Amino acid sequence: MNLLLRDLLACIALCVLIGCAPTEESLKSPAISQDTQPAPVEETTYHLNHAQPKLPTMRLFMRDKTVVAELALSLREIATGMMFRESMGDDEGMLFVFNSPHQTSFYMKNTKVPLTGAYVGADGRILELHDMQPLNETSIPAKDANVQFVLEMPQGWFAQHGIDVGTLITTEKGPLLETFFGR
Repeated sequence: MNLLLRDLLACIALCVLIGCAPTEESLKSPAISQDTQPAPVEETTYHLNHAQPKLPTMRLFMRDKTVVAELALSLREIATGMMFRESMGDDEGMLFVFNSPHQTSFYMKNTKVPLTGAYVGADGRILELHDMQPLNETSIPAKDANVQFVLEMPQGWFAQHGIDVGTLITTEKGPLLETFFGR
């Protein structure tokens, strides 16, 4: 079995188990650097019974607001997300980065913190906002087929700060696409 097929099968298995349900196109490989490719599925153990360690962070900007977002870039990081976390800071979030635009779907399996998910297009603009309830395993599919990023923040954060659909998200290094893909 070639490496791409094994990665695809691992991602599909994880999506079924924990709720991130990207389309086939996005399963090719999320934004993973050349030196951090996941191990083949037979050699990878996904620990789905505890929170993952805090991920590397980056500052994100939306209008006059700054947040510090953990970066979920690998298949394991995306699959685990905020599961089993007990809390999240007021101006902290998690940014999920996918290889290409697609119609994604998220749900809250083993996620105890109430969140709002911003489904974000390749251009960095928020396409949709969805409140997600703790431990609710009902999938929340995107209406738009062009989601390339998802930013999860504490529930109500976007509304509290006047951040809505159409708001542009940039990073401390520039536009989202340039930051993660160099384009």
